[in-house]
Amino acid sequence: MEANETSQLTTGRFSIVVPVYRCKSCLDELCRRIANTLENMEGVDYEILLVDDRCPENSWKKIVHLSQEYPKLRGVRLSRNFGQQIAITAGLASSTGDYVVVMDGDLQDPPEAIPLMFKKLGKGYDFILGRRAKRSHSKTRLLFASSYFRIMNVINNDSFDGRFGSFSLLSRKVVNSILEFGEKERHYLFILRWVGYKMGSVDYTHAVRSSGKSSYSFNMLIRHAIDGIFFQTTVLLKWIVTLGLLVVLAGIGLALYYVYNFFVQGALPGWTTLVVLLLLCTGCVLFSLGVVGLYVGKIFEQSKNRPLYIIDEQI
Repeated sequence: MEANETSQLTTGRFSIVVPVYRCKSCLDELCRRIANTLENMEGVDYEILLVDDRCPENSWKKIVHLSQEYPKLRGVRLSRNFGQQIAITAGLASSTGDYVVVMDGDLQDPPEAIPLMFKKLGKGYDFILGRRAKRSHSKTRLLFASSYFRIMNVINNDSFDGRFGSFSLLSRKVVNSILEFGEKERHYLFILRWVGYKMGSVDYTHAVRSSGKSSYSFNMLIRHAIDGIFFQTTVLLKWIVTLGLLVVLAGIGLALYYVYNFFVQGALPGWTTLVVLLLLCTGCVLFSLGVVGLYVGKIFEQSKNRPLYIIDEQI
């Protein structure tokens, strides 16, 4: 989306929101680099907000220690592991800045890119997404991510760039809009896409993970992809209706064909055809019921109206 290139920069308070899960060994270097970067930005106040998503490494103890070293650091500890998307939401809700940066805690998103993003924001944009010009992930994960975004673009009739990640800079009005969302099945990037506003981008090099292990296993990536494909849109349900209609039309066509053959050639042996058709139709019905069942299950979970997350401790 284009914006007015002549808009003036404004200064204010920054909140740096970092979901913490399996990146305890990166936190010292991360906080040092964030502090150095923001303290060199003229007229900027800031807070570092680390959201402990109940990391199994007991990162909370580390966060408490860092808060003593960095007076501008705050910590939020969730009562259990709610996942990255909800941890980001918890961080946004706890932030106090005029501008909010969301970034990963594994040092693959460079804090040094924040001034560039802020400069771009000053050209009339409402939020800036970091675009990974070069990614350090494995070829398998890159292929998986590329395929996922292609599927999502087909489903949503969109052209979203799969090189975007959660690294972003948001104005306060964008943050407030995101916090109005109540659904539990959420994807940060798709929410940003949905709210609209003027979006800009800044390219950066996606660094190699300095230490630790990614919290996204292959199984978790698959689950994340299924949630994104199934529960960010109802297009799949429309496809099922279309498939059902095509099967019905094919059935009517075959019925007419067999009636015609019965009167012209007499009854023909067709056990194989019958079995194949039964298996095909049964498979379509079971698949459709499964998809509908997933949607119904998610509606049931949402209808419980439970809170998105629970905060255990704050510093």
